[in-house]
Amino acid sequence: MGFLQPNLPVVDHDSWHALPRQERMRPMARHFAEHGFGSPDVLIVFYLLKIVVYAAVGWVLVLSTPGIDGAFAVGDWGTDPTVLYKFVLWTMLFEVLGLGCGFGPLNLRFIPPMGAFLYWLRPGTIRLAPWPRQVPLTAGDRRGPVDVALYAAFVVSLAWAAWGALPEWQVILPLALLALIGLRDKAIFLAARSEVYAPLALTYLLTAQDPVIAAKLLFVVIWWGAATSKLNRHFPFVVAAMESNSPVWRSPRIKRAFHRDFPEDLRPSRVSKALAHGGTVVEYGLPLILLLSDGGPVTAGAAIAMIAFHLHIISSFPMGVPLEWNVFMILGIGVLFVGHADAGVGDLTQPALVAALVGCVLGSVVVGNLLPEKVSFLPSMRYYAGNWASSVWCFRGKALDRFDAGVVKASLMPHQQLEKVYGSMDEALVPLHLGYAFRSFHPHGRALWSLVPRACGPEHEEYLALDGELVAGTALGWNFGDGHLHHEQLAAALQARCHFEPGEVRVVFLESQPFHRGTQRYRLFDVASGEIERGHVRVADLVERQPIDEDVPVHPDAVSPSR
Repeated sequence: MGFLQPNLPVVDHDSWHALPRQERMRPMARHFAEHGFGSPDVLIVFYLLKIVVYAAVGWVLVLSTPGIDGAFAVGDWGTDPTVLYKFVLWTMLFEVLGLGCGFGPLNLRFIPPMGAFLYWLRPGTIRLAPWPRQVPLTAGDRRGPVDVALYAAFVVSLAWAAWGALPEWQVILPLALLALIGLRDKAIFLAARSEVYAPLALTYLLTAQDPVIAAKLLFVVIWWGAATSKLNRHFPFVVAAMESNSPVWRSPRIKRAFHRDFPEDLRPSRVSKALAHGGTVVEYGLPLILLLSDGGPVTAGAAIAMIAFHLHIISSFPMGVPLEWNVFMILGIGVLFVGHADAGVGDLTQPALVAALVGCVLGSVVVGNLLPEKVSFLPSMRYYAGNWASSVWCFRGKALDRFDAGVVKASLMPHQQLEKVYGSMDEALVPLHLGYAFRSFHPHGRALWSLVPRACGPEHEEYLALDGELVAGTALGWNFGDGHLHHEQLAAALQARCHFEPGEVRVVFLESQPFHRGTQRYRLFDVASGEIERGHVRVADLVERQPIDEDVPVHPDAVSPSR
């Protein structure tokens, strides 16, 4: 890759376009294994500068706190819990403005690089309520003046709380607004990374040393929740894909080592499996040491190792770019576990309140892993597990024209953005197919591409297939890997606006694997006419196949007569 130019596969467009979809993916899969997406280095510099801006603004907000003086006297105030809470509020603001996860070119956001802030302040855009039938005053899918006012008030309240003194009511206000917003629009609630920052903000309201101890326990739940979700057959594939895309490894020879037998067998190698399982052990063991140790070399060693763990994730620039979240976790290690190593569970003065708070967060992890269809992958803390709900949306005929005419969008559709960047649709299809290959490097990708022909029928090659996450980013203003933002609920909202004809838009939706089962449920549906088929695939069949394979055995429950 170059500093300004990407490293993309070179294809003969005349012959390449004539190939079936999976054959067009073959050179893309091999290229991805050696070069990842081939993003130019200027994008890496761009994201690093964004981290610097995030840290610098947070630093200024900390210094605005009465009693914290001296910009570079970090030794005097660096372990003050207020530092952590200022960053809690600032990071939540950063995320809900659309500047954090899902931001920028590495998420096919070129024009503009973010959509959330502008989109959520615009009446008439799509909102998705989590329980529209159960919760009064939340039905409908159109953003109105009340929704805009709630979001604007939430942003202002976070900014207000992050500057200056931090009385308790300034923490309570944004949390109350967040709860109201969450009942009317789950996308904003998730974008604020509420599963992390909301419970941490609640600990500020405790007394004595309880805020620090409760925050420690929540950090451990986050680490252990993520580690638990990696106890599956998916995670080595995540590691192989992440390392292949990492800008740290400059040599294709090193990247090939993450795959079993390049170029014929692109499943994870022993190196990838060792890194995956070793990382899981680290994420279980070191947080426990940090929680139980009371300072000295043991605490310092565990802290350094966990900081290195998060730095490695940052340096790999994983898709979704959750970079600032990892910076925040590093800050928390320093403030909580090093700065207050002597604060332990035995020092709690309000154990019942702390247990209730931690239990709620832990409960969402447990339920989300056992019943993934009920809980987003974010509260389930399945961040890097590879076991995510996902979808492919297939468009043909006038469907894309109807989409453009009927939807107030946060951005152009991904293929349209790529066409503007690369100058032609022929050139845009190359990075689009690299995205297909990236999805297929994960086991669920094999299932998705095996199900597309079942959803679309013999004419499936006539459809333009787009990752559902990118469709959601255009239609909802934000996307970060949660398939529950682009299933039937979004389809119904789009159909009300676009009036697609039957056969114009077909969707493959694949649910996450429950922790205790070896299968993943799928649904195939037509946006205009409804469900086509549902059933399951076996994870054991997925992990044995190559990225371009589309012969995964499918086990339907029943086939609708309309098919």
